[in-house]
Amino acid sequence: MPAKSNLTSLQLDQLAQQLTQWAKQLGFQQLGITGVDLHDEEAKLQAWLDAGYHGEMGYMANHGMMRARPAELHPGTLRVISVSMSYLPPEAGFASNLSDPQLAYISRYAGGRDYHKLIRNRLKKLGEMLNEAVVALGGESVNFRPFVDSAPILERPLAERAGLGWTGKHSLLLNQQGSWFFLGELLVDIPLPQDKPQAEQCKQCVACIKSCPTSAIVAPYTVDARRCISYLTIELQGSIPEEFRPLIGNRIYGCDDCQLVCPFNGDSQLTQENDFHTRSELSQPELLNLFAWTEAEFLKRTEGSAIRRIGYQRWLRNIAVALGNAPTSAQVISALHAKKSLIEDDMVIEHIDWALAQQATTSEITTPRKTQRIIRTVQKGMPRDA
Repeated sequence: MPAKSNLTSLQLDQLAQQLTQWAKQLGFQQLGITGVDLHDEEAKLQAWLDAGYHGEMGYMANHGMMRARPAELHPGTLRVISVSMSYLPPEAGFASNLSDPQLAYISRYAGGRDYHKLIRNRLKKLGEMLNEAVVALGGESVNFRPFVDSAPILERPLAERAGLGWTGKHSLLLNQQGSWFFLGELLVDIPLPQDKPQAEQCKQCVACIKSCPTSAIVAPYTVDARRCISYLTIELQGSIPEEFRPLIGNRIYGCDDCQLVCPFNGDSQLTQENDFHTRSELSQPELLNLFAWTEAEFLKRTEGSAIRRIGYQRWLRNIAVALGNAPTSAQVISALHAKKSLIEDDMVIEHIDWALAQQATTSEITTPRKTQRIIRTVQKGMPRDA
């Protein structure tokens, strides 16, 4: 065994305490440590895949059960250090964006800079700090590897075991401060002391299940991604099934409904990271303004953003659906026709034609009751600046 494994229990405890301090210095709100045994998650993952709930996300089925075996992903791993970082931006405009069908709703995590690089760099620094401390104690160098939603690893079960929260019925990680946070992992080959999981506190609450516009939460803790608006607007490559288009409303990139109604999110902390603040052009943006962007404008204005990954065609597809759900107006109809004359992509044209048909048959769009309830909840319960 490497010399670092021969550190005393007291030294390992002290390292774990230092890690928590370093994590806060690096901007993380929480840090927890767990082992690598996710054996009991394998059957759950396989059942979810067998049901086809992953849709077109083929990467979820790739690599076999490696997602539940961190030590196979990074040989030698003994512990997983799990961290969280808040992304809730100030002045997010939850209620006003959802209640105004002429505005676009963009999931709150995507309004600022893409989180992957920022968190990965912070995790790398955390690993370096740990390594320096271990070497200073006379141990061998720590072999570590950071991950941020970019590798076949079950980050939520790991974070749950590390004590960062519990899995809510919407399948997201949740704690007393809510669920508006990113997760990241640092795989290490040192036997640090493990933290204890938190007890689930959702109890009988089913607000998230009832609020889902497309009934994607098919059972507590189980999401059929094929019905989820986040999947439909981000992961799905082709046409959005017609049955879901009216239910999408004005949500053009992701959906936060199940989080918006969660009682625990009323006490959420606003992010301290300026990179996660909503860009001005994405703060209460009008659908027609976004729809008018050229591809060059789209690429420029989404540079460094998670939104860029869907590409210009799916961006137009999503906005076309939202415009189809907007109140009928000559301005909307004109914009749809104008964009159609410039587009050659059959998938985008299909959605523009659908939107035009909706505009022709509906003189007024009413906000669905589920969304009305969410808006009232948000207005009452969200942090004042959000």
